Amino acid sequence: MENTEVIKIEKKLRIVVGLSGGVDSSVTASLLKQQGHEVIGIFMKNWEADDNDTYCSTRQDFLDAASVADRIGIEFEAVNFSQEYQQRVFDYFIRSYEAGLTPNPDILCNTEIKFSAFLDHAMSLHADAIATGHYAQRQDITHERYGQTVQLLKAEDGTKDQSYFLHGLNQAQLSKAIFPLGGMTKREVRALAKSLDLSNHAKKDSTGICFIGERPFRSFLEGYLNKTPGNICTPDGTRIGEHQGLSFYTIGQRQGLHIGGQKHSSGQPWFVAHKDLATNTLIVVQGHEHPLLYQDRITIQSPHWISGIPPIEGWVYSAKTRYRQPDMPCHIDAIDEQSAVIQFAKPQWAATPGQYLVMYESKVCLGGGVIAKATNFAG
Repeated sequence: MENTEVIKIEKKLRIVVGLSGGVDSSVTASLLKQQGHEVIGIFMKNWEADDNDTYCSTRQDFLDAASVADRIGIEFEAVNFSQEYQQRVFDYFIRSYEAGLTPNPDILCNTEIKFSAFLDHAMSLHADAIATGHYAQRQDITHERYGQTVQLLKAEDGTKDQSYFLHGLNQAQLSKAIFPLGGMTKREVRALAKSLDLSNHAKKDSTGICFIGERPFRSFLEGYLNKTPGNICTPDGTRIGEHQGLSFYTIGQRQGLHIGGQKHSSGQPWFVAHKDLATNTLIVVQGHEHPLLYQDRITIQSPHWISGIPPIEGWVYSAKTRYRQPDMPCHIDAIDEQSAVIQFAKPQWAATPGQYLVMYESKVCLGGGVIAKATNFAG
């Protein structure tokens, strides 16, 4: 049997909070300060290219973070991790696109920057722990299979749960992490920020790439990737258009294909179903429910398991292949250190190589890996 206890911060700690300038991290710092902890706010600057353009909000974010730190009365400093971000996150991001994949830099940003470079900096300040505004929870347990371990749990607010983005954390990282917002809803967080008279209580949530901002994504990629035009074809090989380079498209994409009004068309919208790297061909199909957009057997590479021990083959778990997707029943067909094959009970829509499959057992996030291949069990 398991002996579980949700972690409670009973003694006063020295906690370094990643203050982004947003409402979530601001309330995180405020709550910890109210609990009597020694709180230090750190603003992470991780992007310098085009720092003064229209879409970079770094300066305003810094001013918002500084205002909050002053309002609640905590130490505050800015730290530049742009070199680490470039080497550990952004270079991988570009290489993945060049290889025809669709990466998720926010996940790598968490494992390599927020819970690695930032954590190391916090420890150099003699911190006991770090805290972020993520909607997630953690608990220390004694487990019959895993032994003494720290588990990552979903947030109470399922609509805001961010465990998907944190699934790459290891035991050392998770043991030093605190997530004060894990039991709160977004509405409660904003209401608390307003009651505390925080200047950013109504600030819009960021939806852009981690630390890069909400700039037009296609034009941003064009600054780093070469255009290699090729044919857009239907599954039977009929050419219906030209693409600008496979790197600029992703599985399930509907917008920006510029192939409307085709002869013999069903009138349904076109979707990207496959990228043939060998022939530089973009394969498209019509209709959201087209069979080629659904796969039930997904291979992930370099799987990471938070406990350090892989899940059991054949056991029923749940998983998702994208952040906003509901958890779906699945089991593991094969697993080793290099890969795992996940069989879903029902086909999944547009599972995309380069994105992450993340697995759960009830509310516990087990880990996951990068999607390498998605196929159908029958063929």
